[in-house]
Amino acid sequence: VFLVEKAGRRSLFMAGLMGMLISAVAMTVGLVLLSQFAWMSYVSMVAIFLFVIFFEVGPGPIPWFIVAELFSQGPRPAAIAVAGFCNWACNFIVGMCFQYIADLCGPYVFAIFAALLLVFFLFAYFKVPETKGKSFEEIAAVFRRKKLPAKTMTELEDLRHSEQA
Repeated sequence: VFLVEKAGRRSLFMAGLMGMLISAVAMTVGLVLLSQFAWMSYVSMVAIFLFVIFFEVGPGPIPWFIVAELFSQGPRPAAIAVAGFCNWACNFIVGMCFQYIADLCGPYVFAIFAALLLVFFLFAYFKVPETKGKSFEEIAAVFRRKKLPAKTMTELEDLRHSEQA
């Protein structure tokens, strides 16, 4: 909690995703080269521990903060319910399918996770706003700014400045 408040939600989330991505690549390399170098088992073990650490720093807890802060009081319970359902449904799918995917892909099974983590990182980079220290209205304004054309946004800023004066 202290780290989240100090570093910010978005930066921790993206750092966690990038750490998990690098760990997934390291696991893939370790598994591919395991038959040639016995010490690659240690690389794979360290990569697994790092994967879990980065998950616990970013993508584990941060989405719950962000979902709670992206929605106003009215729709927040429904948004958290949908997020929880998606989280547990994806956990279930991964848990049920991992062995079959591992049998199919062999040592490259974690390359699939690396590719998905890259997509998640890019999505977070372009679409997820920083919510640390911002009210719901400020966060909603960030989304509105992205949707409005530049001319309209300039007119709104001019109007806001004239109201403050």
